[in-house]
Amino acid sequence: MAKTQKSKPQQQQSQKASKVSDKITGEVASAVVQEIIARTGFRGEITQVKCLVQSGRDKGRSMRRNIRGAVRIGDVLMLRETEIEARRVKSKVTKGAYT
Repeated sequence: MAKTQKSKPQQQQSQKASKVSDKITGEVASAVVQEIIARTGFRGEITQVKCLVQSGRDKGRSMRRNIRGAVRIGDVLMLRETEIEARRVKSKVTKGAYT
C-alpha cells in the first residue's frame, strides 16, 4: 500500500520560498581580478584568482577565490559572500591531472 503525503498549507510554502529568495538576492559585493594564480580542478576547469573587494562589508580586502569559466585580469566579479576564502593550490601542476 502506498503512503500518502500530507501537504503543507500554501501560506507556509510561500513564506519559505521568500526566505530563500532573500538570501540569493541579499548583499552582493563586487570585486576586481588582480592576479591569476593557478588552474585547478580535476580537468583544470577552475581558475584560482586574487581579487580586491570593491564594495560591501569587506571593502578593500584582497582575497583568493575559485572561478569557473573564462576570466581575465581586470574583470569584475559579483560575489554572494566575502567571508570564505579559497584554499591555496599546493601543486606545481598548472592544468588538470598529473600527466
